[in-house]
Amino acid sequence: MPPRLPLARAARCCSEMAIGAPSMFATRPASLVSLFAALSVQTQTKPQSQTRSASILANLSDNRGAYHKRIRKGRGASSGYGKTSGRGMKGQKQHGSVHPWFQGGQTPLIVSHGRKGFENLRADKMSEINLDRIQAWIDAGRLDPTKKITPRELILSGIIGRSYKDGIKILARGKTGLKMPIDIMVSRVSAAAIEAIEAVGGKVTTRYYTKESIKRLVQGDSISTDKPLPVGAEHVADILEKARSAKKHYYRLPDPTSRWDIEYYRDPAHRGYLSHTLKPGESPSLYFKVPGVKAAFVKSTKAKKVNAEDLDEKLF
Repeated sequence: MPPRLPLARAARCCSEMAIGAPSMFATRPASLVSLFAALSVQTQTKPQSQTRSASILANLSDNRGAYHKRIRKGRGASSGYGKTSGRGMKGQKQHGSVHPWFQGGQTPLIVSHGRKGFENLRADKMSEINLDRIQAWIDAGRLDPTKKITPRELILSGIIGRSYKDGIKILARGKTGLKMPIDIMVSRVSAAAIEAIEAVGGKVTTRYYTKESIKRLVQGDSISTDKPLPVGAEHVADILEKARSAKKHYYRLPDPTSRWDIEYYRDPAHRGYLSHTLKPGESPSLYFKVPGVKAAFVKSTKAKKVNAEDLDEKLF
């Protein structure tokens, strides 16, 4: 911004010039250009004084890099991007865009050979936690190993943040560093993690959770339990009585409904909470039964009685 010129100073300057040069004004009147030509603005700076002319208004310009020239295509040959506008002479790419999967007009490979593999878009998304991270949280005092560890304790401790996914899975990285026994109940646990936890005297239980049930568990609207909802008309009265006598309404944790989930939590190898429902020798599968032990075939030692009449009737 150019410096402002005080009117009193400008008037005083013009009057001094007129008084100091009477002969010049006597011959011809002074013009405004000649009067303001001698006017200068003094700006004081710390290192030294500097004099600038009022003609700075004609030299104003933007800072370097403040203005970027916009490229205008198709505005003549002098612009540098005229005629073909940078697209080249001929060809398909000159007239429009081409899809990345375009293969020159031939039959696409995905049509001639088909799709390979399978991606289950409906699969459950799990939050994965390793044993070394759990041990680090225990050492820092953020997890209490003397109490049962459920998804509520894991989320509130900040080990996975407040990310409500379909469940939590324990993996076995750092299994040799697990020092103390823990009682943990999550959605899934790997076989190596089960072995490492039980090797130090811990306990593992897998239970079916959903995203909504984990959210309610963290908010305190559900109670963590490893017992499924009893099935049968004889249990209805007891359950209703407990629900009505409770001071607060709690949502019950859901039980699995799909075949895969039911078979997973019925399997003792996964430490499923439904494994107690299996009968001795029964398979976790809902459709395939474990073949039982068949009774050995015992050949009868009793001799048949031979009648004399039958012998007489035989010719040979």
